[in-house]
Amino acid sequence: PFEITFETKCYEKDWEYLLKTKHLDRMIRNCNTNFSFRQLIINNVKQPEVVKEYAQKKVNDGIIDAFYFVDDYIDEALPLFGLQRDSFGIGYYYSCSELVGLYVSKTKYHLHFSSDAFMLKNDRSRWIVEACKILEEDSRFVTANPTWNYRFDSAKKESTGETIGNFYMGYGFSDQCYLVRTSDLKAKIYNYSHPASVRYPKHGGELFEKKMDSYMQTIGLLRLTSANETYIHKNFPKKKQKFYKPLVIILLRLKIYYLVRYFRIKYYKTVVM
Repeated sequence: PFEITFETKCYEKDWEYLLKTKHLDRMIRNCNTNFSFRQLIINNVKQPEVVKEYAQKKVNDGIIDAFYFVDDYIDEALPLFGLQRDSFGIGYYYSCSELVGLYVSKTKYHLHFSSDAFMLKNDRSRWIVEACKILEEDSRFVTANPTWNYRFDSAKKESTGETIGNFYMGYGFSDQCYLVRTSDLKAKIYNYSHPASVRYPKHGGELFEKKMDSYMQTIGLLRLTSANETYIHKNFPKKKQKFYKPLVIILLRLKIYYLVRYFRIKYYKTVVM
């Protein structure tokens, strides 16, 4: 019933994980939603033509509808948002993919996952449609997401203490996963500053998610966090050994990678958290 774009992004250090395996396919399928459009944003890769060939295979196979290179759109996109390249400080490369994704998005709703965040398979998952129904009717909310890494207690503590439907009401914004009304973010809302936003990592500069948080905190806008559905987020390994990336690709192809990520998170939740 809702027009939704699915989006994720890749860059030099992770494009092979998405395009040489079925990781991207599973990211989309595990959302349990019929998307109107599915797009991949590609940024900062050493061999664009090679990446383009692999991305085109995903289009040909019907996994995604289109892919976009950031460099082809960023200069025409930034003025729409009232931004320049230096608006992000050292965080430009952390933020430009999200902005280009919004710039080219054509649907009313826009769902973004970072490349290393994903839902586990759940045929009963309904959080996307449930969130859209609330976003359709209540302008207090600007974004929605599942709980992160099974941390339901943390999500509840970070909320205002109120709920609506199956969601906690709260503040904050994460670029790991966000479902938004496209028109809300396709605007000049990124030049706010708020003391609460200093909690974002300094190495990211004035990054996209920090700018969104400042806007939401200043205006008093809320986010929806699912009280019963979760996504997994674990950074892709960044070890420099030559064998490591091929090993991760093999694990992804065999689906073993997800088991490793899942059980590590469940272990930390039980033993450490």
